[in-house]
Amino acid sequence: MQQQGAPYRPDIDGLRAVAVLGVMLFHAGLDAVPGGFLGVDVFFVISGYLITGLIVPRLRAGTFSLLGFYDRRIRRLFPALLLVIVVTLLAGGFVLLPGAFARLGESAAAASLFLSNVHFHDQGGYFAPAAETQPLLHSWSLAVEEQFYIVYPLLLAFLQRRWPGRLRLAIALLAALSFAAALATLAYSARSAFFLPHTRAWELLLGATVALTPAPVWLAGRWREAAMGLGLLLIASALLCLGEDSGIPGFAALWPTAGTALVLLAGAAGPSLVGRGIPQDFAGQLAG
Repeated sequence: MQQQGAPYRPDIDGLRAVAVLGVMLFHAGLDAVPGGFLGVDVFFVISGYLITGLIVPRLRAGTFSLLGFYDRRIRRLFPALLLVIVVTLLAGGFVLLPGAFARLGESAAAASLFLSNVHFHDQGGYFAPAAETQPLLHSWSLAVEEQFYIVYPLLLAFLQRRWPGRLRLAIALLAALSFAAALATLAYSARSAFFLPHTRAWELLLGATVALTPAPVWLAGRWREAAMGLGLLLIASALLCLGEDSGIPGFAALWPTAGTALVLLAGAAGPSLVGRGIPQDFAGQLAG
C-alpha cells in the first residue's frame, strides 16, 4: 500500500511484483528459483520503508494517532485474512483427515491472533507435519509484521521525542542489534532465527533506515540507473542462487535486502527502470 498523499512510486510496485513472483514460483516447486522464498525478505524491507515514511512525518507534525494507526491496520488486514482462514477451513473440511484438520484449526486460531509464526516455530521436531500439509504456513510473515507494528510506533514516538536529531542513527543501531541476534540464533536454531520477530526485525528496520535517509545528491541520471540495476541484480541472484539451507536471515539475507534498499533509495531520487510499464498499483493489488 502506497502512503496516502505520497507520490506514486512505480519502483515499489515493481519490487512487489518481483517478490510476489519469486514466492509463487518457489511454492510451485520450480527448481530454477530455489530462493524464491526470499521474496518475503524483500517485502519486509519495503514494509519498514513505507510504514516509517507514514509515521515519522506525522510524529514530527504532531498529528500521529496511535489508535488511528492500529485501526487502519485492522481494517486493512482483517477482512482479507478472515476470508482466507474461512475458505481454507471449509476446503480443509472436505479434503483433510481428522488429525490434519485439527492441526489446521490450531493454525487458523494462531493466524487470526497474528501468532502463526510462534505456532509454526513450535511445530518443529521429528514428528512435525510437512510444510506442504500446512495451508496457512504462509501467514507466519504477516504475524511477524504485525508483532513488529505493535511495538514500532511506540518506539518511534519515544525516539522522536528524546533524540529527534539522531532518529536514523538509533534505528540503524537497532537494526544492527537485531542482525547480531539473528546470527547468534542461527548458531543454535535455524528455525527460531527464521520465525521469531526479534531476528527478523532488522529487515524491517533496514527499510526504516532507508526511509529516514535523504537520497544522495549524486544519485541522479546514470548513477541512479546503476544503483537500481545493482539492486535488482542482488535480488535476482538471491532468488536464483540461494536455497533453504543458506542460513536465512543471516549474511545470505543481505543479498535481497541490500538490493531492495538500493532500489528504494534510488527510487526516492527520481524515476528509473524499475516499475516502468507496470500499471499503477497493479503489484500492490497482487500483493494484497
